[in-house]
Amino acid sequence: MVSIKQAVILAGGIGTRLRPLTYKIPKPMILLNNKPFLEYLIELLKENGIEEIVLLLGYLPDKIKEYFGDGLNFGIKIKYLVGDVSFETGKRIKNAEELLDDNFLLMYCDNYWPLNLKKLVEYHDNHNVLATVTIYTNKDNFTKSNMRVDDKGYVILYDKSRQEKNLSGVDIGFFIINKKVLELMPDTNFSFEKEILPELIKKKQLAGYLTNHRYYSIGKIERLPVTEKFLQPKKVIFLDRDGVINKKAPKADYVKSWGEFEFLPGSVEAITFLTKNGYDLYIISNQAGIARGMMTPDDLKEIHQNMTNEIEKKGGKILGIYYCPHGWDYGCECRKPKPGMFFQAARERCLDLTKTIFIGDDERDAEAGEAAGVKTILVSPKKSFLEVVKELVNFDKNNANKTD
Repeated sequence: MVSIKQAVILAGGIGTRLRPLTYKIPKPMILLNNKPFLEYLIELLKENGIEEIVLLLGYLPDKIKEYFGDGLNFGIKIKYLVGDVSFETGKRIKNAEELLDDNFLLMYCDNYWPLNLKKLVEYHDNHNVLATVTIYTNKDNFTKSNMRVDDKGYVILYDKSRQEKNLSGVDIGFFIINKKVLELMPDTNFSFEKEILPELIKKKQLAGYLTNHRYYSIGKIERLPVTEKFLQPKKVIFLDRDGVINKKAPKADYVKSWGEFEFLPGSVEAITFLTKNGYDLYIISNQAGIARGMMTPDDLKEIHQNMTNEIEKKGGKILGIYYCPHGWDYGCECRKPKPGMFFQAARERCLDLTKTIFIGDDERDAEAGEAAGVKTILVSPKKSFLEVVKELVNFDKNNANKTD
C-alpha cells in the first residue's frame, strides 16, 4: 500500500471573497474559536499520521511563517515555498517538485473534511491510478456539483462550470497524488484543476472517493459561522434505543406504546451521568413498526416525549432523536446498518462524526457506525450501558489530565 507521510497545502491566494478580513491577514490565518483555520488542518493531518507539510504560499506569507515556524511546536515538520500571488495552483505545485515525496496528500487551504487517510489511501491503491480526489456527494444540495464518477469509482467528467446534469458531487480537495502527475504539467502559469484533472480523466487515471460527510469551508464570509460551530470542541455520543435505553420487544414485534416501554436497569442513570459530564446525546433508532403498520409516527412521538420527560426528571438530556420508519426492504439510506441517520445528524448539528461515539447493542449498530466513521461500543449481558459509560467518562477524564 502507498505510504503517505507528506501533505501539500495550496495556500497562496489573496482571499478576495473574504474581504475585508483578508486585507491584513492571509485566508488560512482567519481565526475560528480564536485559532487560525490552518492550525485545525495541521491538527487533522497529525491525527492521520502525516509527518511533514509543505505550504505553498503567495499572499502575505510571513504571517503564516511567523506563526507556525518550522512546525516543531505543533508536533510536525513544516516547509515553505513562496511564489508570486499571481501564480495559479498548477504552477505552485510544479515549482515545488524538488520538495515532493513520490506520493503525497494535496489539499486546499480553505476546506476542512474529517479525513480518514487510511481509507482514502486504500481506495486509491485499489484503483491503481495516478491520483484520487475526494468528492462530497452533495445529496443535501449544499453547493453545486462538478464531478461525475462511474460505477467503478473512476472520475469521467470534471465540469468547472457546474452546469452538467447527473453529477456525482463536488471535489473538496484532499487528493492523493503520485508525483508522476507532474510530468503532465506545463512550465506556464496554469490551473491544476482546469488543466490537469481533465488530462487525468482522459487517461482514466483519476479515481473519485465519494463521501457523505459534509465538508466545511472558509472560502466565503457567509460560511464562517457554521464552520466555526463545526470546529468547536464537543463531546458527542449517539445512543441506540431498543436494547440500550429500553428493553427490546420480542422478535418481529415493536415497542408500540408508552405502556410497552420499559427502561433497562441503569440506563437513565447512565444518560444522566453523561449529561452531567458535558456530553451531547442523540438517539439513532430503527423503527420499522411504522412501515409495518403496527404503530404510527404519533405513537412513536408519544413514546419519545414520555421517555425524554422521564430522563429529564433525573437530570439527563437528549438533544435530538433520529429514527428510520422504513422496513428492511425499502432501500432507504437511513435504516441501520446504513449510516444515513448519522449523516443527517451531522449536517443538522454541525458534528464531526469521526470525533463521536455510538453506543449500540447489535451487529447492525457496529456496521452503521463503521460506515459513518463513528467509533462504536456495543453493550452486552457482560457489560451494561452504565458500565460502558463509566469506563468511557473515566477514560476521557484521564486523557484530558494527560494533555493539561
